Amino acid sequence: MSLSKAAIGLTLLPHLGGFHGGYITRQNIKDWYERLDRPAWRPPNWAFPPVWTALYTMMGYASYLIYRDGVGDSRTRALTLYGSQLVLNWLWTPLFFGYHKIGLAFAEMLVLLANIGLCIGAFYPINRTASYLLVPYFGWVTMASAVTYTVWQRNKNREIL
Repeated sequence: MSLSKAAIGLTLLPHLGGFHGGYITRQNIKDWYERLDRPAWRPPNWAFPPVWTALYTMMGYASYLIYRDGVGDSRTRALTLYGSQLVLNWLWTPLFFGYHKIGLAFAEMLVLLANIGLCIGAFYPINRTASYLLVPYFGWVTMASAVTYTVWQRNKNREIL
């Protein structure tokens, strides 16, 4: 694959799951999510599409930098961690919005957060910029973990279908 095709393909890859997740989310906002007891300090709904667009773009470009600059086992490990965190990222939305499994979504998000941290650590020796591009993602998922936990705690004894 040429570097320009790799750059474009790897940068766009995370958006594929994002589009699917956006569809699942939109189907559940009004009939389910808006009826949950949610913390006042959560980000507004309108903030999620632009934030995730930026985060997915940075994540994808970071993976391209690792693909371009990494060699051998360190590149394989870094890209394996990246792939696994991407799958975990894509899994959260169906768990939370699709199946309404808030507690399971929170637990899954903790695994995702640990995976992102490992990914940042694996990226750093290969390309520091790539690791720095994942830091806002780590921050956003940390905040989202707090929101998910709070929503779970506030709603675990309520029947909201």
